[in-house]
Amino acid sequence: MYGILLKLFWFIHPQVPPINNSDGFLFNDILSAIKPALDSYPVSYSFITYVLLYSQAVSFNQLLINRRLMQKPNYLPAMSYLLITSFFSEWNILSAPLVINTFLIWVWAKMSNLYNNKQAKTTLFNIGILIGICSFFYFQSLAFLVLILFALLITRPPRVAEWLVTVIGIAIPWYFLFSWLFLTGKLYSFHLPGFHFSLPRFDGKYVEYSGMIFILLVTIAGGFFVQSNTGKQIVQVRKAWTLLFLYLIVALFVPFINSSNNFEYWILAIVPISAFAASAFYYPRIRWIPMAIHWIMVGFVIYMQYLMK
Repeated sequence: MYGILLKLFWFIHPQVPPINNSDGFLFNDILSAIKPALDSYPVSYSFITYVLLYSQAVSFNQLLINRRLMQKPNYLPAMSYLLITSFFSEWNILSAPLVINTFLIWVWAKMSNLYNNKQAKTTLFNIGILIGICSFFYFQSLAFLVLILFALLITRPPRVAEWLVTVIGIAIPWYFLFSWLFLTGKLYSFHLPGFHFSLPRFDGKYVEYSGMIFILLVTIAGGFFVQSNTGKQIVQVRKAWTLLFLYLIVALFVPFINSSNNFEYWILAIVPISAFAASAFYYPRIRWIPMAIHWIMVGFVIYMQYLMK
């Protein structure tokens, strides 16, 4: 009910997702295939988007509970994810970054289990394949290879074989793709996306910039509480939080290597941000402070959706 109330505006005013050249070929092909059937019923896009957001929130929340990243099980990460993604309309439209968030949550879960993993090569190979598939939806997601390499440095002794297995896993989906293109005579007509370094542009109003600053402050506060409580946590939990921080850094870097300036690509950073925001709600001893922050954020969502429009 919480999620539905936050996302109700986009069910009342559904939006048809556009086809962006900066998105991966697989996402654009899928979107082109479903558009003739769904464009007449735009609320179906809102339903698909909500299912993705809700499933990502719940699955990521459960992973945090299983990894014991907080002292007690709670639903604050899921709440934070649904709340923060409601800040801007771009994060509530079906898009390639929204789809691959589902895969990246699974990637982080596997990386956080690398410590003392006796089948690390199998896990890394599967992670590599998944990153390769993500690049079919959004090519710039290959930048998350950096996250995997840092995860290996943090969680395991350096082993060249494990690094190579990861790279081979990423290359496998592309190998099969190029093989199929060659056999069907489409190899030379296939356009391979690239990396384009540019400064993202956000043509927003002052209230929208204030929302971004608010998210930043909540994230910093959550990071402070996480740092203050890491001494009470086991090594594996501390490494998982470190991986979440690196996840955030890489996700914030990805829009800078994209040819498009669309604000929707920043949703990649909301997964780790929701974990730190949940810590900002969980750890303060003065309970009315996080409650006040929460309702201020809800008020901002209501203003952006109904009053500002």
